[in-house]
Amino acid sequence: MQKKKRNIKYWIHQAHLWLGFISGLVVFVVAITGCIFAFQKEITEVVHKDRLFVAVPKSAHALPVSVLLSNAKKAMGDSAAINFVTAYKQPDRTWEFMAYEAGDSKAFWAMNTIKNYRSVHLNPYTGKVAGVTDYKYDFFVIIKSLHWGLLLNDVYGQQIVGWSTMIFVVLLITGLVLWWPKKWNKANAKQRFSVKWDARWRRVNYDLHSVFGFYALLIGLVLALTGLTWAFQWFNKAVYTVAAGTSAYPEQKTITSVDSTVVATSNPMDIAMAKAWQERPEVERIGLNPVVAHGATIDLYCYRGKEIFYDYDAMQFDQYSGKLLHIANAKDKNRGEKLTGMNYDIHVGAIAGLPGKILAFIASLIAASLPVTGVMLWWGRRNKSSHRQNKTTPVSSRLNTGMA
Repeated sequence: MQKKKRNIKYWIHQAHLWLGFISGLVVFVVAITGCIFAFQKEITEVVHKDRLFVAVPKSAHALPVSVLLSNAKKAMGDSAAINFVTAYKQPDRTWEFMAYEAGDSKAFWAMNTIKNYRSVHLNPYTGKVAGVTDYKYDFFVIIKSLHWGLLLNDVYGQQIVGWSTMIFVVLLITGLVLWWPKKWNKANAKQRFSVKWDARWRRVNYDLHSVFGFYALLIGLVLALTGLTWAFQWFNKAVYTVAAGTSAYPEQKTITSVDSTVVATSNPMDIAMAKAWQERPEVERIGLNPVVAHGATIDLYCYRGKEIFYDYDAMQFDQYSGKLLHIANAKDKNRGEKLTGMNYDIHVGAIAGLPGKILAFIASLIAASLPVTGVMLWWGRRNKSSHRQNKTTPVSSRLNTGMA
């Protein structure tokens, strides 16, 4: 009997199959955790409503940030130093005072690379503690660490996730080739774009893998490619270079505070915060880095979105007088800086608001299903081939070979 000629599509199918086996488990974990993480903000705000929201008094005037910071330090204790503050324009939000400190950088597990990761949430009107969050063991931080590097140190975990994601990109492309019919007609179009729910389970499973995979292809590629920018520095550099048209990054100005005899009328940090709200009344929240060293500046980040991170102006103030020294506006960044800055917001879908997060959720859910339906496809075809062999082999032969 003459062997059937193996065309290019056969070898693409083989590549698709074996690359799927190699990366399938990691892709499943990364995709399902991405799916869970999609609505972490909404879920967290419901579960931890008491610590994130407060009743707004009739005369809603927030206390000076220096007073709130002092209260937060007392609540945090001496075990950790507060190094980031988030103040919200939304009147019923508590303000967050975060302490992050790295742990053992050579540890095998990701959690051991973190020493402290806690936040104190304060009522901005009374200064009272609304709650404390230990992010090191927070559910969504663990989910994010699984997604980021399988709970492993970035040195190992990000490489595994990165290369598995790279393989996933290849799988999406080869999957499109396998999905594409030899000839477009009405019957083929219907088969490629719809699931035949009333068919046998093997056909339904095939449609779930093929049809749903096609619909999630574009969003899946976006999620995968934005993920690769964290896994590989060279990939991030390539994205920047393509978008900016140059591999050179803009020169960063070094701004320092100058010790002087100028006496501020109030705490310089309070002056800086008031100035930031005055200069950028449209922003939804302001992040602040308290001064930690002599000569350092008070750094504020004015975010225009309630959830997104890319659209912000950075302001630097003198730590001794509260004088504004420098502003780096988001609109002045080059295309490479803007695109790489948008990476996180694109990856989680937040850049398009709730519709974007829903799309990211659905695409991640489908991506998680692809390794499962793929294995079921392989298993079904394998058993089908064995069944056919049993049916075509003479009974006497099966008896003689122990197949019956």
